[in-house]
Amino acid sequence: MDGTLYDSMPNHASSWYEMVREHDIECTPEEFYLYEGATGHFTVNMLIERKFGRKATEAEVHDFYERKAEIFRSKPAPEVMPGARELIERLAALPWHPQTILVTGSAQGSLLDRLDADFPGRFPAERRVTALNVKRGKPFPDPFLQGAALAGVDPAECVVIENAPLGVTAGHRAGCFTVGVATGPIPLPTLKEAGADVVFGSMPECARELPEILLERCRS
Repeated sequence: MDGTLYDSMPNHASSWYEMVREHDIECTPEEFYLYEGATGHFTVNMLIERKFGRKATEAEVHDFYERKAEIFRSKPAPEVMPGARELIERLAALPWHPQTILVTGSAQGSLLDRLDADFPGRFPAERRVTALNVKRGKPFPDPFLQGAALAGVDPAECVVIENAPLGVTAGHRAGCFTVGVATGPIPLPTLKEAGADVVFGSMPECARELPEILLERCRS
């Protein structure tokens, strides 16, 4: 969702950064692009371990994430990612009419609530895997395995579209054909090293080229 369907990662990265600096934890805004796709629990725990050498308490996880979400909501609403609608429609037009499943490490209601309006019929509530219904988020394969189960297909029949290393790794570990799209500061080689089968420099490029790649894979 973030960084693929919505151009929301600048808001997320700056929100994490502002919240963390309130607690005097050293960090940079850019590093939060690397944690994209992880659950809030994962990110808060990583930060607490780095600062204090211990795991975060449940109260810390709750308070840190709630504060980060509060800052996120105060920022201008992100736009739909250029190329995202085109990609979804072109994939939906493939001969086998694939299902679209949302698999996100986010529980950010301000974006989840927009999906029906911005992508009508493509990501209904019953076809969403979010931070609210997984125990282990990305980079573990669990979210994408759950997504495949929702679709009723084998993971090997699924295509994962991700813009962050943790998500790419999760898709690869799940056994899905995994696409990396550089929509932020993460370079293409990093996405490839994380396990992407193919990489693109933007969502419009992905929208132009991925459907033909998938058709060719089916033909072969």
